[in-house]
Amino acid sequence: MRVLILILLLGHFALPARADGERAGDFDYYVLSLSWSPNWCKLEGDARDSEQCDRDLGWVVHGLWPQYEDGWPAYCPTTARAPSRQMTAAQADIFGAGGAAWYQWKKHGVCSGLEADVYYDLAREAFASVNKPEVLRKIDRTFAVPASLIEEAFLQANPEWEPDMVTITCKAGAVQEARICLSRDLTPVPCGQDVVRDCRMSDAAFRPID
Repeated sequence: MRVLILILLLGHFALPARADGERAGDFDYYVLSLSWSPNWCKLEGDARDSEQCDRDLGWVVHGLWPQYEDGWPAYCPTTARAPSRQMTAAQADIFGAGGAAWYQWKKHGVCSGLEADVYYDLAREAFASVNKPEVLRKIDRTFAVPASLIEEAFLQANPEWEPDMVTITCKAGAVQEARICLSRDLTPVPCGQDVVRDCRMSDAAFRPID
């Protein structure tokens, strides 16, 4: 009986399915993941001596991820040519660093079914389509805020969005990312159930741009 209960519990709390090596171009929608650079640098980037952390950046593109309604593809086989170092370096203004742009292509961009330059152009277009809350760039010290307040700031800056089109994630006690769900033509759409779960922290750290 204990074994049966354990199996049922594991099935109930199973993580979203993830498939590696799926067919490129086979997905339902995109997730545009925006990372708050000051928090990432404090938690990870400074220790890596990342070039991203030498610049006064706010929201940067973590990735433009092909997504299924349940789960996501990664590392898809593709005949598309890998981006050159020059191409990835040219994405540092939105990805924070050329290396980050390369990694996102290698893991997620290959699943888009697009050539690398088209994928990066699409990521740039998606990034530009989002109104980033200006008020967050103006803070001058670290605040402990409800993560829901960051989501509300995005909804106010993008009044055409519905609440289930954006979600805020947290990591190590800090706001980590804003994830916006977009159709293939970059129209905001409701997120799937495995994406839409919001961070529920009431005191998530939100650091200022230096």
